[in-house]
Amino acid sequence: MTMTPSFQTPAPQDGGPAAAPITQDVLTIPRKLPPADRLNIVGLTREQLREALIEAGTPERQARMRVGQIWQWVYHWGARDFAAMTNLAKDYRAFLAERFEIALPEIVTKQVSEDGTRKYLLRIAGGHEVETVHIPEEGRGTLCVSSQVGCTLTCTFCHTGTQKLVRNLTAAEIVGQLMVARDDLGEWPQPGAPRDETRLVSNLVLMGMGEPLYNFENVRDAMKVVMDGEGLSLSRRRITLSTSGVVPEIARTAEEIGCQLAVSFHATTDLVRDRLVPINKKWNIDELLGVLRDYPRLSNSERITFEYVMLDGVNDSDDDARRLVRLIRGIPAKINLIPFNEWPGAPYRRSSWDRIEAFADIIYKAGYASPIRTPRGEDIMAACGQLKSATERGRKSAAQVAAEAGL
Repeated sequence: MTMTPSFQTPAPQDGGPAAAPITQDVLTIPRKLPPADRLNIVGLTREQLREALIEAGTPERQARMRVGQIWQWVYHWGARDFAAMTNLAKDYRAFLAERFEIALPEIVTKQVSEDGTRKYLLRIAGGHEVETVHIPEEGRGTLCVSSQVGCTLTCTFCHTGTQKLVRNLTAAEIVGQLMVARDDLGEWPQPGAPRDETRLVSNLVLMGMGEPLYNFENVRDAMKVVMDGEGLSLSRRRITLSTSGVVPEIARTAEEIGCQLAVSFHATTDLVRDRLVPINKKWNIDELLGVLRDYPRLSNSERITFEYVMLDGVNDSDDDARRLVRLIRGIPAKINLIPFNEWPGAPYRRSSWDRIEAFADIIYKAGYASPIRTPRGEDIMAACGQLKSATERGRKSAAQVAAEAGL
């Protein structure tokens, strides 16, 4: 069946998207799809969305313009209903609603810490759950997003590492975490309202559940959506991807994403790192540092962040600090020192404050920034290394958690 819809464009709301040119085209309307078969447009790159619109029946010569209009509605204005896209013809809006959907993860629970940190337990397709954390600061805020359900890495100091990998998140589920947070924070602009440059989510870190570089394609596509200047508009310099050291994908990250890089380093010898970060048995410290030396040049990044969790009597000696300085010599870097955030059944203790400060002082005197991260959201188990879905956490005793960590 074909029809010629009227593409006469109504005037936009004050402050809304600019009106589309008036066009007349033959639009092929396929049969109406049941809700389960409608394609979720969240997380599609511009080119993927264009191809989907054409395949569904949008004339090819119109598709690029339609992508721009839909993109702005979804990612700038936060629209959740095609009917709200008032600079598209009514018939075309109905066509979109028949073939597509705008679907986000579902908030199961939200916890708010005494320090303002918010932790969201989100349900995604298949009934699986992941956690996302918003950390507010003065005039800005950081969102920590997950890339997998569970994790394969079994880092022994990390609560998420005690949860087996279930599956990778889709690009839609990664982008959706940011959109859910903006919904909850009320951050979408309002048509006609004064422009407000304050961003409650100004930075995004891929430091939640999972290893992002074991889900590279979905993470890359999600970041293309997040970094697009006509939508969510977070610059690559405000996005940090944290990896435990998936060496083959690091150069690819520089070339295809170009965001800031953080490395879960945590030890200065292979013997200790093999225990703390078992992926080190596959790609050891020398191999990891070899590829990291090229990253700032390939990605045009200023420096790499080395994350270093402070574990009492394990990796926190003065010798460790001096070894760390020698290892990273020649790499533009800062060392982010993380007081260990304990969780039920954790096999380690946090280094004393005096020990952490002494360690930081050695690094600072060697010429490297060595900030000590302030634990946030500990009272709701939202701090670094504590993320683990409530459903999974509730099934296991502390003894089981320790057993799974191989301790």
